[in-house]
Amino acid sequence: MKCVVVTGGSGKAGRAVIAELIEHGYAVMNVDLAPPREPLCHFLRADLADFGQAVDAIRRAAGTIDRRRSPLGEASAVIHLAGIPAPSLAPDAATFQNNLISTYNIFSAATLFGLPRVVWASSETAYGLPLTRTPPAFAPVSEEHPLAPETGYALAKVLAERMAEEMHRWNPGTRFVGLRISNIFEAADYDQIPSFWADPSLRRWNLWSWVDARDVAQACRLALEADSAGADIFTIAAADTLMRRPSRALMAEAFPGVPVRDGLGEFDTLLSIDKARRILGYRPKHTWRGTVEAGAG
Repeated sequence: MKCVVVTGGSGKAGRAVIAELIEHGYAVMNVDLAPPREPLCHFLRADLADFGQAVDAIRRAAGTIDRRRSPLGEASAVIHLAGIPAPSLAPDAATFQNNLISTYNIFSAATLFGLPRVVWASSETAYGLPLTRTPPAFAPVSEEHPLAPETGYALAKVLAERMAEEMHRWNPGTRFVGLRISNIFEAADYDQIPSFWADPSLRRWNLWSWVDARDVAQACRLALEADSAGADIFTIAAADTLMRRPSRALMAEAFPGVPVRDGLGEFDTLLSIDKARRILGYRPKHTWRGTVEAGAG
């Protein structure tokens, strides 16, 4: 059986990822400070900002202490979602320190025990969100867009992307896939969406983008299975925006000088997911259109 450690498995993305992996035949261990809402899989409480605890968590999953007692057997990958999940939830320096150090610890532990694959949560904030000081250079924003981290949270993500490259260089047997994930919505969050429609500036900060947690889970599973490069990055968003206004009209009003590339559909996402579609086989399955629009009138 394929065995995966999910760090931060008690969180919004983590819950969906664990459910997706179990549905597809994986054995899973959730490593988190907070216990899960419901026990979908084995849970190990650990502070991943502590190197010893991070190493011990991966060692346990890898079965190197005692394979007869390992909850998974031998782990083959880690999906690293743990950390402070957004800017402004803690002091900037604390967010930077926690997220960068915990990521370093997990990357180091994964290479130490020879796990062949690490999938981890980078962020859309790498592109310059909230886009107040640095507007987008073009839209839809793709992985080739210049990076412009504006917070300690975003800076930690950008540095972790470079760290993944160097750790793969040191340990070619471990490949890294970073996912620049957009603002995550669960189904219960869809009721918020109509509140954005009257004032598009409320969501200008991330180009009106979003992603369903279940599509994040799909992307994580595909990243485990894809034949990707040694340290690669993909943007993960929904296929559409959160708005009822066309994407070109939103850009023309909010960013009139920014070029919009040809081929953009009426409501298409302005965070390009073309690379994830092409290499990972990512196909977002979830949209608010229809259900929310019918309820809002």
